[in-house]
Amino acid sequence: MTVPLPSIRDLAGSSARPTPPPPGDPELARRLKEAIAGEVRFDPFSRGRYSTDASIYQIEPLGVVVPRSVEDVTRTIQIATQAGAPVLARGGGTSQCGQTVGRAVVVDVSKHLDRVVAFDPGMRAVTVEPWITLDRLNAFLKPHGLWFPVDISTGDRATLGGMAGNNSCGTRSLRYGTMRDNVRAIHALLPDGRAARFGEVPWDMEPARLPAPLGNLVPKLFSIGTREATEIAARMPALMRRVGGYNIDALVAPGGTPPSGTLRGHNREFANLANLLVGSEGTLAFTTALELELVSLPSHRTLGVCHFPTFHQAMESARHIVRLDPSAVELVDRTMIELARAIPMYRATVAEFVRGEPEALLLVEFAGENREDQLRGLRRLVELMGDLGLAGAVVEIADASLQRAVWEVRKAGLNIMMSMKGEGKPVSFIEDCAVRLEDLAEYTDRLTGVFRKHGTMGTWYAHASVGCLHVRPVLNLKSEIDVKKMRAIAEEAFALVREYKGSHSGEHGDGLVRSEFHEAMFGPRLIRAFAEIKTAFDPRGLMNPGKIVNPPRMDDRALFRYRPGYATEKIETALDWSEWGGFAPAVEMCNNNGACRKRDGGVMCPSFRATGDEAHVTRGRANALRLALSGQLGRDALFSDAMAEAMRLCVGCKGCRRECPTGVDMARMKIEVLYLRARRFGVPFRDKLIAHLPRYAPLAARIPSLFAARDRIPGLAALTERALGLSARRRLPRFSPVPFDPAREEPPARADSDAREVVLWADTFDTYFEPENARAALRVLAAGGYRVRLAKPPDGGRPLCCGRTYLAAGMVAEARAEAGRLLSALVPFARRGVPIVGLEPSCLLGLRDEIPVLLPGDESKALAGAAMLLEEFLAAEAEAARLDLPLKPIAKRALLHAHCHQKAFGAVGAVERTLRLVPGLDVETIEAGCCGMAGAFGFGADTFEISMRMAEEALLPAVRRAESDIIVVADGTSCRLQIADGAGRGAVHVARVLDRALAEKRP
Repeated sequence: MTVPLPSIRDLAGSSARPTPPPPGDPELARRLKEAIAGEVRFDPFSRGRYSTDASIYQIEPLGVVVPRSVEDVTRTIQIATQAGAPVLARGGGTSQCGQTVGRAVVVDVSKHLDRVVAFDPGMRAVTVEPWITLDRLNAFLKPHGLWFPVDISTGDRATLGGMAGNNSCGTRSLRYGTMRDNVRAIHALLPDGRAARFGEVPWDMEPARLPAPLGNLVPKLFSIGTREATEIAARMPALMRRVGGYNIDALVAPGGTPPSGTLRGHNREFANLANLLVGSEGTLAFTTALELELVSLPSHRTLGVCHFPTFHQAMESARHIVRLDPSAVELVDRTMIELARAIPMYRATVAEFVRGEPEALLLVEFAGENREDQLRGLRRLVELMGDLGLAGAVVEIADASLQRAVWEVRKAGLNIMMSMKGEGKPVSFIEDCAVRLEDLAEYTDRLTGVFRKHGTMGTWYAHASVGCLHVRPVLNLKSEIDVKKMRAIAEEAFALVREYKGSHSGEHGDGLVRSEFHEAMFGPRLIRAFAEIKTAFDPRGLMNPGKIVNPPRMDDRALFRYRPGYATEKIETALDWSEWGGFAPAVEMCNNNGACRKRDGGVMCPSFRATGDEAHVTRGRANALRLALSGQLGRDALFSDAMAEAMRLCVGCKGCRRECPTGVDMARMKIEVLYLRARRFGVPFRDKLIAHLPRYAPLAARIPSLFAARDRIPGLAALTERALGLSARRRLPRFSPVPFDPAREEPPARADSDAREVVLWADTFDTYFEPENARAALRVLAAGGYRVRLAKPPDGGRPLCCGRTYLAAGMVAEARAEAGRLLSALVPFARRGVPIVGLEPSCLLGLRDEIPVLLPGDESKALAGAAMLLEEFLAAEAEAARLDLPLKPIAKRALLHAHCHQKAFGAVGAVERTLRLVPGLDVETIEAGCCGMAGAFGFGADTFEISMRMAEEALLPAVRRAESDIIVVADGTSCRLQIADGAGRGAVHVARVLDRALAEKRP
């Protein structure tokens, strides 16, 4: 008997939405500001930053709320719904299907609502606020031997609330399942602001005994599950990796027939209502807390990297490998390998685990408590590959540190793929379809044929263990032709998936990309059931509308980031952006993946780590630039005070240059913004004062006591703060009365005329503030047997400078003049193959980074190729067995803080190796981001607090804990100043450590 269903018209009538207020509505903003303690941001720049996520879409929100508490969230929902304004919950904003963009009040809870609320290690249970990131939760759990095992690749910025909304899965879902398998209960707010706990409910519970507001809601839900049990069994894919639509199978009571493989441990006594909210993408309720199931952290892991000469062989082999009971089987294809090799951050790791030129790799992990079991699994894998005709095709990795490095490359898979330069990019719209393992090889072959038919190719990676491969066809969505191709590929791909009885959404959810295709996937009857569920929770349709239920067309270009008519302004740039095809294409490399939002490890992004604010993260700045360049923020937005404010807290650390997988170099982009602003408005006096340091430093060095008076005479520091904006709480660096003068310093004489020649360049900071560093480097190089030349200006004038202080103020013409002097003096040595050795990371590494784009050409390329930090040169010489440096023990331990630019250029290892040349010296590197000083940034009265907050994150506490006999090493002038000011501890350059350790001073 067919049970009659309500019509879509009936359902739509009960959930018809009122007309929302316009974006930036001042009345709605006023009401919210009066009601909540958090931030209310309705300005154009804020709305622009939140108009995109990691998908292809862009929709301007009504405004943004950053709540400080659940009470703020409750009031926001109540006020917004009273005004007829939809509400959209947002965490990391990394959704790939457009779940977190919409014409709504965006509630960004990632800044404040990120606590662990309760923890019971014995019960393996934890309750968290929903916007704690996965990595931070697991760092909290690790000392207890526990972890939350839904280990998605974006765990350093993805929030648990977002993961629940998306029903995330992760690398090891083969063993641990999806979010719905690991969430015990969800605390949430309904659209009217009422709170409820969605957890286990007895199937036979009387509605009157249920706590409000569940008493009215649960009977409706159970009725839908009972009515649709047969249809659910017939239409829902029998796969664990099925995350499309609502998890309506959780409403099928005992005696019903939910599809196998979609609901683990279907309880005969209880329904878990959390299963329904998981994967609902914020369309039903607003999550405020999550009760999670934990598991033991495996004691041992081993990894086998299986190499395949063809992609098809890799796909065909996956089903056999899974029978060995691995914890993960992940695919890396040839495209990803080649792109990773081109990214400095991953190049060395790829070289360690990739042999030859395979078309595909499968990363096979075995994990558990018994080490021998894992090694046995690895041996069985080697045997299996031999049986498959691929003897010798496994790279076995037992070393834990290398395993972590390999997984980091795999975790960055999406972002590595997106590092392709040019208009064509791998586009996410059929990203994570899932099929049975036995169908995987044939499915991927046929899908490749679909790509070929439409004149494109796909990039492949990810979860071979569960038949869910991430695949992105390369398309240019600025082109109407390619948008039509996208539509055709989507329809053909989803038809293939249905033919194989697979799932068109296997991990990344529905959003705007896939919701339109639910009817073909699940049938009209279940689509009506989805609409009923939506209406039961959200009668007015104000919770993240347009996702799962009543969606727009996925190819509606009005919703795209690059909509019809998109064009960027042509501007005269200061730097050379030809590598990207121009400044605008370089800005557009940001795909909003959110890697810059990570809070731990690496450098990127110091200002975001200090503020937690989307405005102060690389992604937020890139969005502001793109919108300004394309005219979407109004006339002259590029020159506006709002743009200047967006850039103000960028410290130029270059962390994004290395750590952003798509290569968004915000430090370089900031130079362009400062340059454009300087041309229009001039340069503020304080910035000029700092920029001209190389010009007046020779005079200041003659009267150092005059400049030192500022910090000695009471009241002068406060006066300079009022007059110049230099913080009275910060001591200024002291000019040395005996600066390093390359015209007068005599390199130690060498009797060996055939000794290797090297040029030592002393930058402005080491020349005038700490000349002892340059003199120490000179003695060390001489003691090592080198014939040292000192870098001198050809005209015999003031010492050479790289122009960094000018670039930091946008004074590009002056910077170019300084760079030109430097080139004239050093290029003749560089062309002869003579190493150019420097001391200050920000200056020396500018020879590799800024000068080639400031003065592009063969001369700057030659200089960039010859430029080396002292420690890079010595480490390379030692590795080549050319270094004869007599050193003696001086201490047992050194605590190293690496400069941001050393990290950005992968030079930290060279510092560590150089320090370890000292006999018996144990080197510990502080795991810290930026010190916060960043040139003049830490001196500003307006940036002092942020500067100290950056330093207090890890650096200063580590230095304070260090025992008095530990040598604190920091090669950056700014870093040493910050350590001295913030920790009261002296730090020294590596040159001085080596100089102190010299066993003999050679003539």
